[in-house]
Amino acid sequence: MKNKSYIGITFIVLIFGIWAIPKIIAKFQKSDLYTMGHVPAFELTDQNNKKISDKDYLGKVYVVEFFFSTCPTICPIMNQNMLLLQEEFYGNPKFGIASITINPEFDTPNVLKEHADLLGVKHYNWHMLTGDKEYIFKLANQGFNIYTGENKKVAGGFEHSGLFALIDKEGNIRCRKDEFGNPILYYDGIEKEGIQAIKDDIKKLLEE
Repeated sequence: MKNKSYIGITFIVLIFGIWAIPKIIAKFQKSDLYTMGHVPAFELTDQNNKKISDKDYLGKVYVVEFFFSTCPTICPIMNQNMLLLQEEFYGNPKFGIASITINPEFDTPNVLKEHADLLGVKHYNWHMLTGDKEYIFKLANQGFNIYTGENKKVAGGFEHSGLFALIDKEGNIRCRKDEFGNPILYYDGIEKEGIQAIKDDIKKLLEE
């Protein structure tokens, strides 16, 4: 009788194992998101006066934006949309945000700390980063290929895109493809469609 029970349990375990294997494999497979290349190396100072580098984000899925605290145009929208991502993934230690100022001469760690508190930044992996202006401009324009410029004729004195970069746990820049099969490269950080798209793709990368 014991042998029959043992055989029965073994059979159930085997059946369950066969059923579960595809799910386990799928969880660790790469998603269909396009890989653009490795994130450019960086080291900057966050709102808590702590040195943060790209290596600190390894093992995490994170979003990068370029902004400045006194921006009167698109930055407030971008920051509010980052808050939506914070709300969606709050408490997940594998998620992070890097908000890099393009006006570091004004945006000191103390200023960024005040800005973070005003916004409601709570996720421990959301770093507002500052450093040398030339270094940051090179990081944006050449490293990420996300436009950043200084222009005294525009509101706020700086120009930049409203794009978000999505980075996987291994430090690769990833993105989805459009309806024609072309990589979108970066996500629209202003429109709700772009935010929904990056939310969905963050979930994919967290499963990898």
